[in-house]
Amino acid sequence: MAQPLLSDVFIEMADTLVDDFDLLDFLHTLTKRCVELLGVTAAGLMLTDGTGKLQVVAASSERTRLLELFQVQTDEGPCVDCYHTGAAVSVADLPTAGRWPRFTAAASEVGFAAVHALPMKLRTDVIGALNLFETEPGALDAEKLRVGQALADIATVGLLQQRAIHARDVLTEQLQAALNSRVLIEQAKGLLAERLQIDVEQAFTILRSAARTRNRRLSDLAQALVDGAERMD
Repeated sequence: MAQPLLSDVFIEMADTLVDDFDLLDFLHTLTKRCVELLGVTAAGLMLTDGTGKLQVVAASSERTRLLELFQVQTDEGPCVDCYHTGAAVSVADLPTAGRWPRFTAAASEVGFAAVHALPMKLRTDVIGALNLFETEPGALDAEKLRVGQALADIATVGLLQQRAIHARDVLTEQLQAALNSRVLIEQAKGLLAERLQIDVEQAFTILRSAARTRNRRLSDLAQALVDGAERMD
């Protein structure tokens, strides 16, 4: 295994932290690099969606993608077990292992005889699993398993970082919207106070009451008052 190539791949994985990160392209690249670095026949990757269900998101070949889809549809296979337990699953000879009969039959049909699933997790947060497939039976040596897990770990950190950035951006947008709404409400309060010759606190009480009575958002009613689209005389 060429160390410079391994270093290059680790640097490539770090691209998850840039603003223009392309999730699907990155995950597809990850499966391709696993094949190149580890010398396995194929690789596939599943991630959990917002409902906690696994979804196939990348594969190094079409037959791998279809086999991964079969795992999801039947809820049976090494990647499914790996995701649910958060532990690596390694089967050196599928036909003799006696596990996942439907998956084993489907894997044999497309030419795979061994499989190794690595969890994508950070501490207790499991977000998916990385599958490595071989056409010949045999164990994957410890060094390759360590490298494979390291790639899965780096990808996991990058993906969780992206989720955190997205959540932060959403929070920022929500905060800005709230601040903008607050400005509108203050303007509407002042407008009502002047128009009705009452103090600002009373104006706010009337504004809130009117919003509830009319089944309107407070900020929407405030906007309408400021724009002159509605009056509260």
